[in-house]
Amino acid sequence: MVHEEIELKGHVIDSLTLSKVLDAIIQSGGTYEIREFRIGKTRAEPSYARLWVSVEDRASLDRLLKELGHYGARELPARDADLRPTPAAGVAPDDFAVSTNLPTEIRLKGRWVPLVPEEMDRAIVVSRDLGSARPVPLYLLRKGDLVACGRRGIRVAPLRQPGGEAPRDPFVFMSASASAERPARHAIRTLADAMKAARRRKGKSLFVAGPAIVHSGGSEILAALIRAGWVSVLFAGNALATHDIENSLYGTSLGMCLADGARAPHGHAHHLRAINAIRKAGSIAEAVKRRIVKSGIMHALVTKRVPFVLAGSIRDDGPLPDVIADVRLAQEAMRAHLAGVEVAVMVATALHAVATGNLLSARVYTVAVDIDAARVTELIDRGTAQAVGIVMDAASFLAALARSLGIRAGS
Repeated sequence: MVHEEIELKGHVIDSLTLSKVLDAIIQSGGTYEIREFRIGKTRAEPSYARLWVSVEDRASLDRLLKELGHYGARELPARDADLRPTPAAGVAPDDFAVSTNLPTEIRLKGRWVPLVPEEMDRAIVVSRDLGSARPVPLYLLRKGDLVACGRRGIRVAPLRQPGGEAPRDPFVFMSASASAERPARHAIRTLADAMKAARRRKGKSLFVAGPAIVHSGGSEILAALIRAGWVSVLFAGNALATHDIENSLYGTSLGMCLADGARAPHGHAHHLRAINAIRKAGSIAEAVKRRIVKSGIMHALVTKRVPFVLAGSIRDDGPLPDVIADVRLAQEAMRAHLAGVEVAVMVATALHAVATGNLLSARVYTVAVDIDAARVTELIDRGTAQAVGIVMDAASFLAALARSLGIRAGS
């Protein structure tokens, strides 16, 4: 048998981290001995556990320690991270460490350095002076960059469940991450409270919005939220902006009259005529300035000077001149607006929600809303495990959120 001593710090009980670690050790065929265990006496006080782990051979131990590292387990004594240079631009060394969206630290020259920002699915690049570490997409790696490899010298803090509470009973009804049968009022009130708290701290609330907001009649409600100052930045695609502008110009969305649900004559061309009108003006902002666009989400964003990023996709019509068609450039534009974001609200958009979730720290209070529960679950399954799911149509959700924030659609 080969052995290693590990430690766990943080909220390892209410997050079920300790249970998961012990289960992983047993499943690997190993054994453990708990040598020290201190339980936090308050919700804010962390717990501490020190364990002696024994496994059959070194290869099995390495695999186990790599798995336990995902739960925040740290080897004792602590050792510096293994750093290797990249062999070529855009290519990481073999066995490079992959970042997560959880609070992460890298041990460099005997001290723990935080990974800034916290972003998943990146290589961890360390500065030449070994004073800082940052996550970098593979395509942005330069030849000779120092990259953390393996598991040594990297520690990750486990994620607490939303609200900081563990399940009270292993067998419970209504325990799915997103369910249409679960009441949404409490989740919406909690979101409103989080947005109010972020505003008091000068933090930002990010909205990620899909075109169903317009189709379902929620355009003016979101515009009211923007005008009232509850939206700090908005991410969307060509579709949301196009149909919002179509609604402003023609009162339709994809040719459907939002007032009565009837199909407008030749309405199928309205979204293209809306795109053409903006292209003729040169930009959405210029169209608002010339009073071509007089209402809606994009009008509110421009008049309130709220930044927005419209990221393109392969199915875009036109697209609008403001749409960033290069996905890498769009990703960088989105990343540039994430500093200070404390709350993220993702409404009726699967692809943009997942794309944004991949850029967010797990510390960000995240709510995903869709009428299809599978869309909400998809975001959570893609690594944004901190997300709270609400199964609801977009307009009804926005109306309930507006009421919780004390504003009306016409305000």
